[in-house]
Amino acid sequence: MTELLPLVDAIPNIGGKRGRPLRRPDALLGDAGYDSRRHRQELRNRLIKPMIRARGTGHGSGLGKKRWVIERTLSWLHQNRRLRVRYEKRADIHEAFLILGCIMICWSAIVSWKPLC
Repeated sequence: MTELLPLVDAIPNIGGKRGRPLRRPDALLGDAGYDSRRHRQELRNRLIKPMIRARGTGHGSGLGKKRWVIERTLSWLHQNRRLRVRYEKRADIHEAFLILGCIMICWSAIVSWKPLC
């Protein structure tokens, strides 16, 4: 919870469209662990819409529909033992294994893809 704001401030430029790149996302999804009045206000000051589940509310908040994609992808990455338990001390080696895991996920999606025609 203490690293939320430094993490948001460290987000690099978001490219895609022509013109000046975006410096921040439009919204931030989070679970109840990030629910605090101070964090919500700091995100609003940065012009980011906080979509954080309030503490004490059930799972029916509607945020799971969007967070499911992230949770699913993380579970696919954690099928690789070297990504589930971090053995590497150097960040560049861990990043290389993370890229390999993403390549394996994309490759399996391409191989299982079937055209509609």
